[in-house]
Amino acid sequence: MKAILALEDGTIFNGRAFGAEGEKAGEVVFNTSLSGYQEILTDPSYKGQIVTMTYPLIGNYGINEADIESQVPQVEGFVVRENSRIASNFRSTGKLEDYLKQHGIIGIDGIDTRMLTRRLRMKGSLKGIISTVDGDEKSLIKKAKESQGVEGVDLVKVVTCKEPYCWNDSPWALKNVEATLRSPGNGGLKTAATKYKYKVAAYDYGIKFNILRNLQYVNCKVTVYPADYPAEKILETNPDGIFLSNGPADPAAVTYAIKNIKKLIGKKPIFGICLGHQLLGLALGGKTYKLKFGHHGGNQPTIDLKTRKVDITAQNHGFAVDVDSIPKGIVELTHINLNDKTVEGMRHLTLPIFSVQYHPEAGPGPHDANYLFKEFAKLMEQHA
Repeated sequence: MKAILALEDGTIFNGRAFGAEGEKAGEVVFNTSLSGYQEILTDPSYKGQIVTMTYPLIGNYGINEADIESQVPQVEGFVVRENSRIASNFRSTGKLEDYLKQHGIIGIDGIDTRMLTRRLRMKGSLKGIISTVDGDEKSLIKKAKESQGVEGVDLVKVVTCKEPYCWNDSPWALKNVEATLRSPGNGGLKTAATKYKYKVAAYDYGIKFNILRNLQYVNCKVTVYPADYPAEKILETNPDGIFLSNGPADPAAVTYAIKNIKKLIGKKPIFGICLGHQLLGLALGGKTYKLKFGHHGGNQPTIDLKTRKVDITAQNHGFAVDVDSIPKGIVELTHINLNDKTVEGMRHLTLPIFSVQYHPEAGPGPHDANYLFKEFAKLMEQHA
């Protein structure tokens, strides 16, 4: 079946449809990861976006239930050079195209993804639309122009959990792979521990499962709360620390989260990642701004300004914190991106609070930065 990707600037890509049929608009972005398409599809930070993979062959190792980062795919659409019709991996339980169809996600392949990526690099992220039902190019361009986009939009309310819950799955263990094969329902997770050293309250702005796994790795019992859950009620549970998660779209639009974070500052140790980092910056009196084409992929270099250590990091964000807009004497800049010198981390000068723009939990991506979860545990230990 034919599919069309139309961009708001008038660019048209004709390709083949795979996955679901229909029509969906979103902000078109590109991801430079070589693998991990299932984790990318299920990352709630991609809500509102049509994701283009720069690696040319996608789908070749299939789909499984252990590698998801949320219960369902979150992207608005999926763009690849070639969707592999063959899925070959000992963990695979299905094909990518069937997975997308099952969850109503429209895919398009057979287009020049290098040309699309270059256009996004030059012009910046553009609104677009994928359609298998409308063959009128002018109509699709008009729809793309009139679509919502992500600026000024609160998509956190769409992806956050509805009620608090306690995370009770445990981190993956390679030794369990054989057992997983014998019992596919196991999902690759070992039995959850019953005793933990730290109690963490995690705000769900679109939290990834691998963040929760990494918190468990450092001996944290995690209770996850909806994005608008009152800060006063969280403090009544007396957690050892507060975690602010990743999430989609424009941080400035999530005003209720900013208000809650303000009430938590100075009360407990706080660790923020991605959108949580941006919301923390806003709560501290700073501003955020839209990046030209964002950082999406598993090969973003960041440098620790104190140790001069460089980490290759996984990233997925379209906005950034303007650290200079935060009143003087509150935070120090700790990390920057070596590609464009944007802010990648900050630390409060007097309170046990720090945050990073990138994803130390990976899923997918390198594990260079997962030591930050241990840093959070140390912070809670010091301020117990």
